[in-house]
Amino acid sequence: MTQLDQFLQRAEALLARIESILPQSATSVEWDKGVAFRWRRRNGNNGGGYLQSVGHISHIALSDLHNIGPQKEQIDQNTRQFVDGRPANNVLLTGARGTGKSSLIKACLNQYADRGLRLIEVDKDDLHDLPDIVDLVSARPERFIIFCDDLSFEEGESGYKALKVALDGSIAAQSDNVLIYATSNRRHLMPERMSDNSTYTHTDDGDLHPGETVEEKISLSERFGLWVTFYPFKQDDYLEIVAHWLRHFGCDATQIEAARGDALRWALQRSSRSGRVAWQFSKDYAGKLKA
Repeated sequence: MTQLDQFLQRAEALLARIESILPQSATSVEWDKGVAFRWRRRNGNNGGGYLQSVGHISHIALSDLHNIGPQKEQIDQNTRQFVDGRPANNVLLTGARGTGKSSLIKACLNQYADRGLRLIEVDKDDLHDLPDIVDLVSARPERFIIFCDDLSFEEGESGYKALKVALDGSIAAQSDNVLIYATSNRRHLMPERMSDNSTYTHTDDGDLHPGETVEEKISLSERFGLWVTFYPFKQDDYLEIVAHWLRHFGCDATQIEAARGDALRWALQRSSRSGRVAWQFSKDYAGKLKA
C-alpha cells in the first residue's frame, strides 16, 4: 500500500468520525417514516443531536380516556387550535400520577396526525438542545409538539433554565409550528420546602410578597400559557376505567362484574386507584381468563 493510499484511508476515517458528531441536517430526517420522533444524541453529551423516528407508537384514542372530561376538552381544544394554525399555548399538565397526563398527549397525536401534527419526545437531560430542535423543524409544513414527560428538576439543573428560555426568554421569537407540552407531578416543577416560606416578606398594611427563592420556583411554570391539573380517581371512576379496558380486551358484562372485587384488591395493593393501575389490572385479568 502506497503512502497516498494510507493517507486517504486515514482521511476517510477522520471524516467519518467528524460526521458522527455533527448535527443531522433537516433533509436527512426520515419525515415520512412516522408521526412521532425522539431526540437522540450521538456519543453521549459530547455528540450532536438528531431526530429518530418512532416505529411503533401507542394507539390510545381520546375516547379511551375516562373521567378527565374537563382536562381532555382543554387539551383537545388547544391542540386543535394549533393544528388549524390559530394561536395556541404551551401546556403544563400536572397532578396525580397515572391519571392520563401523558396518555392524553399521545391520544391528541393520534387524533390529529393525519392533519399534520407531529410529536417530538425530548428527555430532560437534552432540554438544552431545544433551540437546535426548533431550528430543525421551523421550516417544515407540519405542526410539532415537543413532549417532555414526567418533568421535574432539582436545584441547579441546567435543563431548568434552558426550558425557561425556550418558553419565553429568548431574543428569537417562538416558531409558529412548535409548542411544548410537559407533564409533571409537581405544579412548579421543582421541590418546594418549608424553608422557602421564610423568604416571604410582609408590609405594614399586611401585603405578602414572595421572596427570590419562591419567585424562581414559580417562574418556569408561569411561562406555560395553559395549566391543566389532574386529580386522583374515586372508586367508581376507577371501576369504570377497569370496565372500559376489560371490554377492550374482549370481556363480557358478566366477566366485568365478576372482576370488581379483584380490581379493588389490586388497587389496594398498589395504594392507587389510577388509570394506569386500571390498565395493568385489566391486562392481567383478561390475560388469565384467556389462558
